[in-house]
Amino acid sequence: MWDVESFRDHFPLFSAQPGLAYLDNAATTQKPAAVIEAIAGYYSNGYASVHRGTYALADAVTRTYEGVRKKAAQFINAGSEKEIVFTSGATGGINLVAEAFLADKLDSSRSIVVTAMEHHSNLLPWQALATRCGAYLRVVRVDPDGTLNLNSLSECLDEHTALLAVTQVSNVLGTVNPVKEITREAARKGIPVLVDAAQGALLHPIDVQDWNCDFLVFSGHKIFGPTGIGVLYGKKERLDAMRPWQYGGEMVLDATFAHSEYAPAPARFEAGTPNIAGVTGLGAAIDFLTAMDRPAALAYTTGLRQYAVDLLADISGIRILARDLPDSVIVSFDIKGIHPHDIATFMGQDQVAIRAGHHCAQPLMDYFGLPGTTRVSLAPYNTRREAERMAGCLEEARRLLG
Repeated sequence: MWDVESFRDHFPLFSAQPGLAYLDNAATTQKPAAVIEAIAGYYSNGYASVHRGTYALADAVTRTYEGVRKKAAQFINAGSEKEIVFTSGATGGINLVAEAFLADKLDSSRSIVVTAMEHHSNLLPWQALATRCGAYLRVVRVDPDGTLNLNSLSECLDEHTALLAVTQVSNVLGTVNPVKEITREAARKGIPVLVDAAQGALLHPIDVQDWNCDFLVFSGHKIFGPTGIGVLYGKKERLDAMRPWQYGGEMVLDATFAHSEYAPAPARFEAGTPNIAGVTGLGAAIDFLTAMDRPAALAYTTGLRQYAVDLLADISGIRILARDLPDSVIVSFDIKGIHPHDIATFMGQDQVAIRAGHHCAQPLMDYFGLPGTTRVSLAPYNTRREAERMAGCLEEARRLLG
């Protein structure tokens, strides 16, 4: 049984702003006190850089920093912490793979496969790279119910495919893709796979060894952690074979004016002074997540989504996308005759925080024939009262704006 009220107590925002119904968790999540205190504690009580100093304070910070790498590996069941690269976020990790792994492998005979439900962060880097290298994109279709068409996937994967990039969970629909089945299909054809787990990492389990994916990315700010920090997982043999993407301090073993020898992974991909405060906060967020009952949290949140869908279904003129997905925590909808931005603005005046627009997934909006949607995205701290308030506010918006 999930105790939502006790869980909310961990998040200072809800006490500071008791009138707020925060329903925009697919964009970013609120932060528990443990994360805030960890970051403040680093700056207040233990600030130093990592990997450089031989004094006690620097050594303690380095041990904490590298300890988070181990926590991140355990969180996604990586084989080793050496398979964990700290990045600026999921977007930074995807761009790193694009440039350091794939760029040298592309020509006019090669394709990159993406799905029609990808966030722009898992589309634009591949699109730009394909254009630059003369390669081409192939797109896996999405069915009207919001699920991935696996026959289309099989058709897109062939001997010309250099990489498959696929989201674990759609940030628009909440679709949970069958990643293990997808990676198994790709492996049969010798195709490497990158999984974008930015939307799924909060509640949905990740097991990179079981999935047998080559790369996986997620962002700290979507799992109760800070912005500006993320994780790239790469199989050790993949990372070891990749050239550096950025150059600077700490990623080199030996440097002369004539030649430089670069450090092994993951150090070769972490040039310069890293986001130590971000890593500290990420570690606290992973501790917080692993201490809670995540299966119960997921069951509660998917149940709350179904409750919200049932409330919204009675509103005149509404179209709920992918309404019957059992594992979704997202509700995207359109109301005939009312622009999504008008709805979100109206509801924001009543402190109901939702998102409107194309959600950085314009091709998916085009598929559904919409300029955008209004999106309600839920987390384990949201309540039935908030869902009811959202539905009531939306009914009022429809009455006044429709």
